[in-house]
Amino acid sequence: MIDTPENKLNMELVPDSVALVGIPFDEYSSFMRGPAKAPSAIRQTLHNGASNLFAENGVNLDAHPLFRDMGDLKLPDGEEAMAAIETAVAHLVEQKARVLSLGGDHAVTFPVVNALSKTYDNLTILHLDAHPDIYDSYDGSRFSHACPFARIMETGRVKRLVQVGIRGMNDEQRRQVDKFGVTCIEMKDYRSQNPIALEGPLYLSVDMDVLDPAYAPGVSHHEPGGMSTRKALRLIQSIRCPIVGADIVEVNPDRDVNGMTAAVAAKFVKEIAGMMIGQGR
Repeated sequence: MIDTPENKLNMELVPDSVALVGIPFDEYSSFMRGPAKAPSAIRQTLHNGASNLFAENGVNLDAHPLFRDMGDLKLPDGEEAMAAIETAVAHLVEQKARVLSLGGDHAVTFPVVNALSKTYDNLTILHLDAHPDIYDSYDGSRFSHACPFARIMETGRVKRLVQVGIRGMNDEQRRQVDKFGVTCIEMKDYRSQNPIALEGPLYLSVDMDVLDPAYAPGVSHHEPGGMSTRKALRLIQSIRCPIVGADIVEVNPDRDVNGMTAAVAAKFVKEIAGMMIGQGR
């Protein structure tokens, strides 16, 4: 299941550990492939020595007993991959770990959340993205990276979905947002000084194209008019309810410039993991 010399998935975890898991999957990308290469690119940047492993709240991930890198999942193709992702995440959740996933495209969020929502009642999702990813079907696929939040909301196990940073929604997406009662804060309406009321348990999903392409060129879909890196960090750092899982998705190393986007994603890894560990303490 894990693409490493030893099967890290079977390692015993301390309760409340943050388990970093790579999900190198992009078969459901609609525009171009490449995000499957992201987990290794992000890890390489995280450990390249250019920076330390301290989060801004003072948590040092280096050899921290509550931070474990579980390696990358080794996945079959297509829908079988979705089932394999869910099984792997469920195994970690059973050990009372909080899972931080590195996609991959946004399709991976559905099986990850599916596993978590079977353990955590009344889950809230905070979704940062340029796109709502809530089509019923896209290019004939109901599992496209443009559809995960439709599949998630159909389960009825998620209490609330809050989307921030959205820009360029079409009529079909607006109908889907209304259908599922989504709190959708478009980028044109987002004001960082206005706090977003959130209740835990919380799942955080960060699509890197929520950022303006100036800050994250290494994504498949460039959508101008997005957040700055610091604005996204302020939003993430403002979360006050328990984060039980998170993902960072849609980095495309094939489009990156000097590793800029991988560096931002590595920064998000440190800040999100640091917050989750801080909450555990």
